[in-house]
Amino acid sequence: MKSKIAVAVFIIIFSFSCKERAKSIEVKKQKPNVVFFLVDDLGYSDLSCYGSDFYQTPNIDKLAASGIKFINGYAACTVCSPTRASIMTGKYPATIKCTDWIEGHKVPNAKLKIPEWTMYMDTTEYTMAESFKDAGYITGHFGKWHLGEKNAYWPENNGFTVNKGGWAKGAPNKNKKMLSNGYFSPYGNPRLKDGIEGEYLTERLTKEACSFIEKNKKTPFFLNFWFYNVHKPIQAKKEKIEKYKVLVDDNKHQKNPVYAAMVEHMDDAVGKVMQQLKENGLLDNTIIIFTSDNGGLVGQGENKITNNYPLKGGKGQIYEGGVRVPNIIISPGVTKANTVNETPIISLDYYPTLLELAEVDVPVKVKKKLEGESLVDLMTTNKELERKAIYWHYPHYHKQGATPYSAIRKGDWKLIHTYENDIFELYNLKKDIGEKNNLVISFLDKKEELQLDLDNWLVKVNAQMPILNPNHQK
Repeated sequence: MKSKIAVAVFIIIFSFSCKERAKSIEVKKQKPNVVFFLVDDLGYSDLSCYGSDFYQTPNIDKLAASGIKFINGYAACTVCSPTRASIMTGKYPATIKCTDWIEGHKVPNAKLKIPEWTMYMDTTEYTMAESFKDAGYITGHFGKWHLGEKNAYWPENNGFTVNKGGWAKGAPNKNKKMLSNGYFSPYGNPRLKDGIEGEYLTERLTKEACSFIEKNKKTPFFLNFWFYNVHKPIQAKKEKIEKYKVLVDDNKHQKNPVYAAMVEHMDDAVGKVMQQLKENGLLDNTIIIFTSDNGGLVGQGENKITNNYPLKGGKGQIYEGGVRVPNIIISPGVTKANTVNETPIISLDYYPTLLELAEVDVPVKVKKKLEGESLVDLMTTNKELERKAIYWHYPHYHKQGATPYSAIRKGDWKLIHTYENDIFELYNLKKDIGEKNNLVISFLDKKEELQLDLDNWLVKVNAQMPILNPNHQK
């Protein structure tokens, strides 16, 4: 009798363990979700976890504490559209010839004539969204796109099943004739229905993103949450502005209460999306990326917006304040909490990284053309990346003061070549993060080494170059 009972118990336990093992295998086979947060114009120092003592970002701070925070992370360009195209294609802006924001600044009488460039992301590119869609993912884009005037270049024609808010414009419409009111409804956005009067754009996009998660919680999804915040117009809800007005301290580098409120709106949105993932039991199977498309906009004269201290410069400029940005990655089972990494990374690395993390296959010819490098080995074993340098090329003028330039970072060294007057600047970023001491004369050998590397890269990608302008007016 006892032996029969023992056999019965064994069968029950064995059966249960088999079911649990099968369930475990099933869970392991589930493809990870992806949530990609891209903030517009967010500076390196605009988060508490990156040094701000004025802006309050508890939700993003929690992200940084939960994964890897890269402190030498870079945007592919100092302005928005090229970086966005770089993220979606895994290529340098110079390679795809999308080297300025769409529509760019017109300077017909400048010393240099800017070259022709592509004012859209070419639809022949096999985008990151298309790769995930073809792998069975539901893909959704929420927020800013800014990669082409015609709707053929908009998210729904570049791999996204759902598009809420992504179209030609790079900032919320604020136009009385169009009855649009910037960050407050009505929006004048053909890919986002107007909400009730006074609805705040970021809160609306957050609701749309959370609804997408709820609807697709049982299927793998790829979610782009690409904020319009904190791009101009600088607008926020009154109660948040009032909160920061009383916190302004003239002794601090950052002191714009409206911009601070915009940063908090963005942080609130991140928190709500993360809460939505948690409530649906998805946090342990969702890859999170958080970054910015370029450095913070400093502004001019009395219209100061943010301050990128201790970095020099801001949006539109090749100094660190214009191109170094926050970068946070969380990948359950891969990244470790509270990790800080000093390796220089750049926007085009996300595409190959996400492909590897999610085990998404793409055609060999597509993979070979990706210029970014997967960060997976770096994140798991701290293995050095194969590449030795990263590059920038901006053959344009920008109203924040930039003139055409190219640049390279190799190790701790950074070389900038501005073309108007053929000037070189050389900095050791480990010793001089504020780029105060131009070492080009003291380290001529290093300057020559980096210049040769940069020039060879420009030839390799067939970079379009500025030329002397016959219409230049002194």
